[in-house]
Amino acid sequence: MTATRTVRIFDTTLRDGEQSPGASMNLTEKMEIAQALVQLGVDVIEAGFPIASPGDFESVREIAKAVSGAVVCGLARCNNADIERAWEALKHAQQPRIHVFLATSSIHREFKLRMNQEEVIARAVAGVKHAKNLCPDVEFSPEDAARTEIDFLCQVVEAVIEAGATTVNIPDTVGYATPLQMHAVIKGLRDRVRGIDRAVISVHCHDDLGLAVANSLAAVEAGAGQIECTINGLGERAGNCSLEEVVMALRTRSDYYSTTTRIVTQKLVPTSRLVANITGIQVPRNKAIVGRNAFAHEAGIHQDGMLKERRTYEIMRPEDVGLERTDLVLGKHSGRAALADRTKALGYQLSPEQLQTLFERFKMLADRKKEIYDGDVAALCEDQFSELPERFSFVSYDLACASGHAPRVMLRVLQGGEEKSVEVNAGDGPIDGIFLAIEKLTGIATVCRDFRVQAVTVGKDAQAEVTVELQSTDPEQSGQVHRGRGVSTDSLEASAKAFLAAVNRVILGAQPRLHPQRT
Repeated sequence: MTATRTVRIFDTTLRDGEQSPGASMNLTEKMEIAQALVQLGVDVIEAGFPIASPGDFESVREIAKAVSGAVVCGLARCNNADIERAWEALKHAQQPRIHVFLATSSIHREFKLRMNQEEVIARAVAGVKHAKNLCPDVEFSPEDAARTEIDFLCQVVEAVIEAGATTVNIPDTVGYATPLQMHAVIKGLRDRVRGIDRAVISVHCHDDLGLAVANSLAAVEAGAGQIECTINGLGERAGNCSLEEVVMALRTRSDYYSTTTRIVTQKLVPTSRLVANITGIQVPRNKAIVGRNAFAHEAGIHQDGMLKERRTYEIMRPEDVGLERTDLVLGKHSGRAALADRTKALGYQLSPEQLQTLFERFKMLADRKKEIYDGDVAALCEDQFSELPERFSFVSYDLACASGHAPRVMLRVLQGGEEKSVEVNAGDGPIDGIFLAIEKLTGIATVCRDFRVQAVTVGKDAQAEVTVELQSTDPEQSGQVHRGRGVSTDSLEASAKAFLAAVNRVILGAQPRLHPQRT
C-alpha cells in the first residue's frame, strides 16, 4: 500500500468507555464530551446504547440533535425492539448510524445464544435488513469475531453486506487476538468475501493482553478503513484501543502505514484531560502521548541530546498533541487577555461572563501561589464550570487535631443559599473527621470506596486534586458508586469539596445501566 488513504476514527468513549466501572456520565457531561469529540475531528461518535436505560436513550437523542460534523451512532442488538429504539433516538441526527451486533464465536453460540450457525446468520441478516429499512447507514459487528472460525466469519460478513451493511466491524471482544492473527483475519475477509468493497472494514480491539493498539494497527496495515477506539483507552475490563495512541502512531509512522486521519492532534491532550476529569479515571503518568511524563526527560544523556537536537529523543513534538513546551506563563500580574488566551489554548471555550468569573478565581489563586501552571488553569475551569447541580457547597472548615486524639472539625456549607454548620469530635485523623462531619450535616450515609490525592502541578504550593468514590447505602440506589472531585491549594479543603461533590451525586441518583456485552 503506497497511496495515502484516510482511516476513519470511530469513537466509543460515550458507549464502551462509559462501561468502565465508575465511569458513568450524566447528560451534561456526555454533551460536553460529544462536542469535544467533534472539535477533535472524529468521524463517528457512538453516543450510547439507547435501549439500555431511559438515561442512555435521552443522551443519544440529545447528542443526535446537537451534533454536526460527525456521524452519530447508536448500538442495538439484533432484535426489532433494540433497533427501533435506537432509530427513535437517532432519527433527528444529521448523519445517523445504527450499529447492530450479534455474537458469532462457537463459545457464544453454544453457551450464550444457544443457536447454530444457520440461525446466527438468519438473525444477523434480519437485524441488518430491519435497520436498513430505517437508516441508510448500518454497521454490523460479529461479536467475538477474533475467536470465530474464519470460514464462518466470512459467511456472516458476506451475508450482512448483501443485506445492506455499509460498515462491517471485526471486534476482538475479549482482547484475545495477536497482531499477526488480526492481520490475517482482515486480509482473509478482503480476499474471500464477495462484495467486501461495498463496505468499510472496521476493527474494535480490547486491551486485555495490552495489544489493542498493535492489533488495530495490524488491521489497518491489512486494509481496514475504520478504527473503533476511546479517549484514554477507556472501556470494559482493561479498556479499548486508545484513540490518542493509535492516531499518533498512524501520523508519526505515516511513512510506513501510508494513511491519514481527520483528527486535530493538537486537541488530544485537552480532550484527554476533559474525559479524565469527567469520569474520575485519571491518566497514568507514563501513559503514551497524553501522560504527564510522555515528553519529560530526566536522564542526563537524554537531556544532553535534547539540548543539542530535540529529535535525538523525541519522535513527536509536544505541540502536536496539545502540550506547551513552556508551562509557567501566568502570575498575579497577568491580565484577563492572557488568561483568555491560555484557556483557549487549553481547549476551553468560555463566554465573557464565565471568563470574568474565572478571572476573579484566578486572581484569588494567584495571591496564594507564586506561579500559575496550565494544570492550575485547567483545574479552575473544570472546578468552576461543572454543570452538576449542587445541593451542598463548601464554605469553610475549622480543624484541631493531634496524634492519638480524635480530631475536632467545624464544617460550614451552603444549602439552598443558607449557611449551615456542624461540629464533630470523632474520626481517625482529619480526613475521616471531615468525612464524618459531612455525613452528619447532610444526613447522607455512604461508604468511601476510593480516595486519591495528587498534585495538579509542581512545587510546594501546588494545588491538590482529590478524587473520591462513595457508595450509597440507600437500598434504592443498589449500592451505586458516585464520584466527586475537589481542587485547592489546601488538601483538606480539596477533600471536603470532593466529598460534597460526591454527596451531591448521591442525592441526584443515577439511572440503572445495562451493559450490552453482558446480555
